[in-house]
Amino acid sequence: MAMDVMPQQDPESRRPPEPSPEAPYALPAEGATAVPPPPPTLRTTLRRAAFGAVAAGVLLAGALVAVDGREGGKPKEPGPVERAEAAVAAGSPASLSDLTALIGDRKKWVESHPKDAPALAALGAAYVERARRSGDPAYCTRAEQALKRSLEARPGERGNEEAWVGLAALANARHDHLAAKRWGESVKKRQPGSWSVYPVLIDAYTGLGDREAATAATEKFGELRKGVPALARTSDLYRGQGWREDALAAAREAADRAVRPAEKAEALHRLGELAWERGEPQEAVDQFDAALRTDPGHHASLAGRARALVALERTDEALAAYQSALEKLPRPQDALELGELYASLGLDGDARTQYAKLREMVAAAKRAGGDESLPLARFEADHGDPDAAVELLRARWRGQHRSAEVADALGWALHRAGRSEEGLEYAQRAADTGVRNASYAYHLGVIQRELGRYGPARRSLEQAVRTNPAFSPLAAPLAREALDALGEPPSGGPGDTRTPAPPPAPDPAPEREPGPAAKPEPKRPGAPAVSKPPAPAPSPTPSASKPPKEPATSEAAGAGGAAPAAGA
Repeated sequence: MAMDVMPQQDPESRRPPEPSPEAPYALPAEGATAVPPPPPTLRTTLRRAAFGAVAAGVLLAGALVAVDGREGGKPKEPGPVERAEAAVAAGSPASLSDLTALIGDRKKWVESHPKDAPALAALGAAYVERARRSGDPAYCTRAEQALKRSLEARPGERGNEEAWVGLAALANARHDHLAAKRWGESVKKRQPGSWSVYPVLIDAYTGLGDREAATAATEKFGELRKGVPALARTSDLYRGQGWREDALAAAREAADRAVRPAEKAEALHRLGELAWERGEPQEAVDQFDAALRTDPGHHASLAGRARALVALERTDEALAAYQSALEKLPRPQDALELGELYASLGLDGDARTQYAKLREMVAAAKRAGGDESLPLARFEADHGDPDAAVELLRARWRGQHRSAEVADALGWALHRAGRSEEGLEYAQRAADTGVRNASYAYHLGVIQRELGRYGPARRSLEQAVRTNPAFSPLAAPLAREALDALGEPPSGGPGDTRTPAPPPAPDPAPEREPGPAAKPEPKRPGAPAVSKPPAPAPSPTPSASKPPKEPATSEAAGAGGAAPAAGA
């Protein structure tokens, strides 16, 4: 059953008393006002008449202005451009139609005012948002052109920091979070009190896996920009840390307080994602449906709805929802999920068609300067060349993109390439973030099982099926099979449990890419630090020079499933 997320109305008792029809503007007689005034003198009467004539002229002019702004006796409603500007000024998303109108308005203006730096910066930022909402990488190219023209007209050092913020947003859209961090921190250094830079910094830090910096940026954003935008960012941060109850509370409050349709739909979509991750697909469908009713242009909710419908075994509806989502918002991750759904139904030809579309999307993004190597690597790990997946993900890791999703994907790719011992440390890092992602727990459990660590493997696989029993149409059944194959833990307590032998000491080997390093646990924004038990020391890993094993033949080491992104 969907939760009530409608904004609360003011109670009836708070309304002021309505004036009577006979004297709508009369004050009640009380105190001195109840005594009739003395009759005015002639001088007073003439002075009042002159003042009245002047006042009448002022009121008439005001009435003419008001009439010009009225339509049918009502105040003129703001148009789509004004609505989009108001949303941007509030730090909230604009509807797709209003955003399109804003782009048209700014584009027409800069055609006749080619040196208007603020207008060009606004056009570039609008193009970035249009790229995110449409999945069309061509808008990223247009954004880059507009932002560069803005900086040519007025460099950032001369007060055009908004163009730098636009370039940071563009870099995030292209998944170049390191560049986004550099642009954003340049703005923060010059304008630390400007709230508009912190959303792009939060996205950049999250993409790089710097949870401490992301937490600090979220706290600062909450200080500078109260209300729904801050609540939404706080919920995303909590979600990425695995603080499920806190994330849900902040998301509910954001949904209750949201008033603009696009802002409301975004909040409902967030509630749908949280419901899906905790294994409540019907609740997720209800929230995604509510988001689409509120804003039909919120196409991301179509893909979320499709994912939840698969879990409810409403397969025909899920296929239609995925197809609609890919038509309106083509994203490689959704193409991978649809391909795996087809594969789970035995429709291998349709699956191959979706995988080919995924490759086309990745290539188009690359031509436009984007990087969609993460969904491509997930595809290669399970359905293509695992060694190619490792190379793609190694490049991202070297580029400081060390988020939980990159660590999980790299660990799984290494396992699929026959290097499970090396992959374990990355899979463990993803799980250690605390994020409640069933796919991460499944990957870790399979790797642990491959290495003979049966106790930890059982716990990880149990967590996967308990967190979300239907997290993937291909991988979820394999997770249950792997858990069943492990059987129940031995009776008799810890003394009888099987403890895996310690791994051999590492041999001297050439230098390899450094593995993940532990990060300090950040505190909740606005809350006291939470004391947590110390994490166990990481197990030593063998040398990378050890020859790779053949890929595992067990079915449980097969498809890994397309893991939805786990962070803001």
